[in-house]
Amino acid sequence: MTATTSTAPTGADTPRSVHVEHCMGTVFTIDIRDPGCWDAAIADAVRWLHRVDAVFSTYRADSDISRIQRGELRVAEADPEVATVLELCAQVATATGGAFTAMPQGRLDPTGLVKGWAVERASRLLGAHGAVNHAVNGGGDLQLAGEAAPGRPWVVGISDPRDRSRIVSTVTGRDFAVATSGIAERGSHILDPVTARPALALASASVVGDRLTFADAYATAAFVLGPQAIRWIEEVDGYAALLIDADGTLATSRGWQAER
Repeated sequence: MTATTSTAPTGADTPRSVHVEHCMGTVFTIDIRDPGCWDAAIADAVRWLHRVDAVFSTYRADSDISRIQRGELRVAEADPEVATVLELCAQVATATGGAFTAMPQGRLDPTGLVKGWAVERASRLLGAHGAVNHAVNGGGDLQLAGEAAPGRPWVVGISDPRDRSRIVSTVTGRDFAVATSGIAERGSHILDPVTARPALALASASVVGDRLTFADAYATAAFVLGPQAIRWIEEVDGYAALLIDADGTLATSRGWQAER
């Protein structure tokens, strides 16, 4: 679903603690660029990611979301984070005019927002432990804090969805998030909630802003909206988009290339 890779450089003297975790059917990477031992911080973030998977997975029969879908559990009885996520989904559905929804084809499925929300919260947990400079990458969607190295901002490359070895654009800055939705990993799998048919106008849509919760969901909405997503995202304060259409043509909204 994503086509984003971190290309932040590091110097020979830059401290770095990296942990890779398989969860939610994808790979998460925690990359801390501060000196010290970060085992406790990383363990806290990893526990959080697995808790999110246990509560929100649509593939696990015992998850809260699956039990709610089957009518075995009410939202009020579920993990409190379920109500939090569903409220965020409702906010995004309103902001996108229904291009994003947690109820595709009548099924409860908030996963289009959950991964970005989980990564953003993992980043906050690391920050609470004192990790000022770090990146959390969930399947190619990133929440970045501080700097890649002293005096050097993070640099994130956006890959061509049809040729993952080719970088078509970069985003540079400190304390920002970037997410991409598209065909690179799973083909034409994103459905238009209105037509219930695959969205086919774009090959990928990338969104950058301060919070991955919204960047992730907005990228899904932008992919569904197609070329008109540029006009829509320009009305969303603090977020910008890069669209790549089916022919490989790029279009960007105002602020895409600005350093964060």
